[in-house]
Amino acid sequence: MSQELKQNLNEGYHTQLAKGVSEFPYYVGIHSLAEMATKEDRVCVLNILGGESKSVTPISHAYSGGNIVCGTQPGRSGSTLKTPAGDIPVYSNVLEAVEAGHVFNAAVVYVPPSGVKDAVIEAVRVSPNLKKVVILTEKVAVKDARIIRAYCQMRGVDVLGANCLGVADAHNKVRIGGALGGANPEESLIPGSVSIFSNSGNFTTTIAVYLATAGWGTTTSVSSGKDVYIHYAAPEYTYAMHNDDRTKAAVFYVEPGGYYEHDLVFKKPVVACVVGRWKAKLTRSCGHAGAIAGSGDNALAKEEWFMEKFGVDGLFTPENPVCSAKGAVVTNIAHIPLALSKVMALNGVQPDFEPHGDLSLKCWFENDQGMTLPEKLTYKAEKAVSPYDDQIEALSKQVGTVFPRQSMKDASGASKMDPKTQVSSIHGTSVLDASTHTLEENLAQSLLREYPDATGQALMNVVLNAAVNQHGKPALLAADAARAAGSSPNVVLSTAVGMVGPKLVEGARKATDALIELFGRSGITNVAADGNYSAQLAMADAALFTSDSDDGAAAMLAGCEARGAKSIFIEFVKAVAAKVGKQPSRDGVIAAIALHVAWRPLMRKRLSRITVVNLPWHFEVFSTMVGAAVAAEGQSGDRFEGVSNSELINSWSFTATAFLALFGRKPDQNELYSFSVLLGLIITNGPGTISAQGAKGAVSADGPEVSDRVQINKGYIGFLTHTGFAHGGNGFEAIAFLVDRFKDSGLTDPGKATSLDLAEMALNYAKEYKKYKNKAKAEGDLNYFKVPCINHPVFKNKDVNYDPREQFVNGLFKKRGDYNVFLDYYHELVNGLFKAGVSKNVYCVNVDAVIAVILLKMLWSSYSKGEISNDSMESAAFTTFLFGRMIGSAAEIDDHTNRGKNMDTRTPASQVSSVG
Repeated sequence: MSQELKQNLNEGYHTQLAKGVSEFPYYVGIHSLAEMATKEDRVCVLNILGGESKSVTPISHAYSGGNIVCGTQPGRSGSTLKTPAGDIPVYSNVLEAVEAGHVFNAAVVYVPPSGVKDAVIEAVRVSPNLKKVVILTEKVAVKDARIIRAYCQMRGVDVLGANCLGVADAHNKVRIGGALGGANPEESLIPGSVSIFSNSGNFTTTIAVYLATAGWGTTTSVSSGKDVYIHYAAPEYTYAMHNDDRTKAAVFYVEPGGYYEHDLVFKKPVVACVVGRWKAKLTRSCGHAGAIAGSGDNALAKEEWFMEKFGVDGLFTPENPVCSAKGAVVTNIAHIPLALSKVMALNGVQPDFEPHGDLSLKCWFENDQGMTLPEKLTYKAEKAVSPYDDQIEALSKQVGTVFPRQSMKDASGASKMDPKTQVSSIHGTSVLDASTHTLEENLAQSLLREYPDATGQALMNVVLNAAVNQHGKPALLAADAARAAGSSPNVVLSTAVGMVGPKLVEGARKATDALIELFGRSGITNVAADGNYSAQLAMADAALFTSDSDDGAAAMLAGCEARGAKSIFIEFVKAVAAKVGKQPSRDGVIAAIALHVAWRPLMRKRLSRITVVNLPWHFEVFSTMVGAAVAAEGQSGDRFEGVSNSELINSWSFTATAFLALFGRKPDQNELYSFSVLLGLIITNGPGTISAQGAKGAVSADGPEVSDRVQINKGYIGFLTHTGFAHGGNGFEAIAFLVDRFKDSGLTDPGKATSLDLAEMALNYAKEYKKYKNKAKAEGDLNYFKVPCINHPVFKNKDVNYDPREQFVNGLFKKRGDYNVFLDYYHELVNGLFKAGVSKNVYCVNVDAVIAVILLKMLWSSYSKGEISNDSMESAAFTTFLFGRMIGSAAEIDDHTNRGKNMDTRTPASQVSSVG
């Protein structure tokens, strides 16, 4: 230590002795809490134009009566910070401010961690009147904190912080540094007789608010900060608290780390709130953890310190109010007001004023998401305090939710994949659960975030089947032209979807938007029942819901009636038509169905208005994709693959219609179930899959923030063009492999137990495969044939491997007694490969094998009879994948339409390389 430092420290210490201060062998300049934040204090704010300061400083300045004389910001000399109490001049550095004639005794530091030490030293060095420094910056290096401490001690300057929110005095109506009291300090900094010392800045304000509910106001509130090094700590505060005649009691909010509180001796009542027991498990410092906890200064140890000081043998709770006249120890800040009242009553001291409110739960919002909850969990919203009541009122008028815009590259709010099991999900529903639902249910869930009820399912089947017949439509002409050109199934469907542009669905989307406007704030809950819509009827624009002649609406209405599907919105459209003497329009009926299926999640703010308005567009794409899979010769004006349009609309599920489009016949119940399982399994592989990236990229390129420019069909084209024959690994390769194994076996019905010795067939193939593989490797052929649908890399390194998805589906089929010889063979095959020495362990049969065996079982009869070619089987396998994946792509398109930013899926140039 230098002689100059020793001399200055001695001088500071002797000054304290002259004041009667003997508690500290070092400099402490603040004798009383009444001196902590006074009307006479004048402040300079360092980094005044920084992100936090420019929002907090104007409030502090106005609340304190204009106590900030200047600020600094490198390179911004001559600027000003506007505040309600006048502009604050800004200089490039503190010396410049001093030379300009500004006099201040306090500096508030918002400087980034690496610059705090130099900023404080400069401020102290060039400001002759400086006596207080408040450091708000978090994570100041310990070595820098030590230097700051030593330099300020030498100059007789008190330091508060770091990582604090400063100090505030409710009596003086002054705060220095930080946001104690928030944006409206008067609401929480109510004059009273209790001082607060808190390691947490935000809780300093919270505790003041809580105290007011028991009638206690505050004197000086000190946010000590909780970096590893606390400058103005508990001993200094306690000394100043004892010397403040206004303060009758104190509240300490204490976190683990450090021995600051260990030797305190209190002369006034204290309530100590000790928190952070969990931090005893930490092995390194972590923000508010302060110093490393767990070495005698953890939460449990600190509880013991305070209990010993207060002479109590337990923690205070409302059920067990353990306290003494000296104080109480709590671990929940909500218990502080009651504990303080109990302690002060033992001292014969009454609260400062009548209680301000209470701590009971007062919900400003309520939303049970449609669940039936027990009475004790059911809360009714109360009117919020001003100005929040007006904001909530405005929010309540908003129909649906609004998602924040963000970069969605490699991200999704719709899908995710469990990295351990490789099981993906859409809106929280795993593909395993999705496999137990129908195609139409999963299509609805992908957009609505929940499955529809029975009426919703019926309406989905009506609207989707009503548009599936593409006879005479441009979409079918385009698809047939692509087919004739030899294009792959994804290209064929892309050309068809390209015909489903915004003008095709403009009327239905406008009608949907109008219905939302008419009914969105009606408060109707049961939309499947009759209701009074006279008010909406009077306001309706009939042109949006009616037509001069039948344009297809009659068939849809007949389908709704045949299925027993009632909807208040359909009845409304019919009433509008009757009122003006016209017929309901197809657009009006589609809009009514769209709003009906979306009503519950829309009212619970799970959906955005954008999503619901776009539902008719999605519906049209779904129908077009299934319809365009059938060539023109399979469709006529009133029939689709031999089934009448009315039969499809009135009674068929869309799942059965999709099966019909692929296989040209109506499925039996087992086939329909298996087909649903298959489609559900291939919905998604998470946001990283190529098909999802294609869908998201197409929407991103449209500029989602400008909704009128978003081309929903273009998103589907993006998904379609990003798929191929090998996509997902579940295509024709596995089917071709199984055909080779069984084509000469005499197998007739793959759904019945067979006399074929599958184990022997598998072992014989495994032995042949081993010879082939060894020969190929010896010849350096690294592209040798690999058995498809086994040995997923995620499930390696176990004696016996299982894909949980395949196990799940296999279990479903076994419960139904639904046998599949091809899946049975696959299980024998992975064992045969192990026995033959091809593998060191038993490979898993993965979920792609399940998809292949389901398809082949459906196609086997036609293949055996020569009714279907290899190309047709390959096309059917690929198109089936597209039908399933359009579900997950719908979710990604809608999610990105709501959340994404323009061009947000681009890869940064720094992450791109070229290959020569």
